[in-house]
Amino acid sequence: MKMKKLISALLVGAMALSLTACGSSASSSASGDSGSGDTASADGKVYHVGIIQLVEHDALDAATNGFKDALTELLGEGNVEFDFQNAQGEETNCATIASGFVANNVDLIMANATTALQASSAATADIPILGTSVTDYATALNISNWNGTTGTNVSGTSDLAPIDQQMEMLVELIPNVTKVGILYCSAEANSKYQATQAEKYLDEKGIAWEEYAAADSNEIQTVVTNAVSTCDALYVPTDNTMASNVEIVKNIAVPAGVPMIAGEEGLCAGGLATLSISYYDLGYTTGKMAYEILVNGADVSTMEIEYAPNVTKKYNATIAEQLGITIPDDYVAIEGY
Repeated sequence: MKMKKLISALLVGAMALSLTACGSSASSSASGDSGSGDTASADGKVYHVGIIQLVEHDALDAATNGFKDALTELLGEGNVEFDFQNAQGEETNCATIASGFVANNVDLIMANATTALQASSAATADIPILGTSVTDYATALNISNWNGTTGTNVSGTSDLAPIDQQMEMLVELIPNVTKVGILYCSAEANSKYQATQAEKYLDEKGIAWEEYAAADSNEIQTVVTNAVSTCDALYVPTDNTMASNVEIVKNIAVPAGVPMIAGEEGLCAGGLATLSISYYDLGYTTGKMAYEILVNGADVSTMEIEYAPNVTKKYNATIAEQLGITIPDDYVAIEGY
């Protein structure tokens, strides 16, 4: 009996040691997967977040960085893993990336730009989706009777700056304007929305306008050349295709002496002025919304779309000088231009 009791005690001790070793191994594995030795989040989970960014340019890059910074700060280093995917401006790539995130069962998808949002929404009705750098969610998702929330698994932040104030800026800086060329990519629904809003203001002021829509980047040179031949000012809304090819716009418009008012600061690499928002702050706000969903169980379907809290009048000093335009004192020069 004594021998049996001894053997039994040894077996129990061996099993306890084995379980302790397994527990240490699992803990190390979690730390390794998160890219940090820090402890896991309060609920013991490492969150997996997929990010689809339509294309690489300053505004979208800043929004992505703000989102990642906010969520990392709130969850703690090592408690969130980001799968960042750049769609290279292609709608089909957005769809493929979104489907991959769904297959991997990520905890949340951040869709940076309208096309990325549309692809994500089409891919899943279950995983929470937060958009950023999206102008108008009702247009993007074809929602009628808009009330500020989508009622679906989608919410996020909007980069819509006050278009009437952008048009007032155009008239202020180019007081003798007679015709405005409105440039945008016809594949971007939110660009068309902004164009329509700008046209309403110009109609009220009795200023002529004409749309110049490019189907893709290959048509931009021809479209801009046509625009500057008949217009004495240009307006480009927050359009990802135009932003990615702003040097083409600049190299045609500036030598022609035609100033451009831009929908966002990145476009001012080729434009005269903009009513600027901070895309980093916009992304940061989106990251805080993600935290509320992931940790506090917020219902994404009832979360209202949030907007940039502040706008600033900014201008490209180099282009202003080249065009001989005097900028009022309440404008801020953009650094680096």
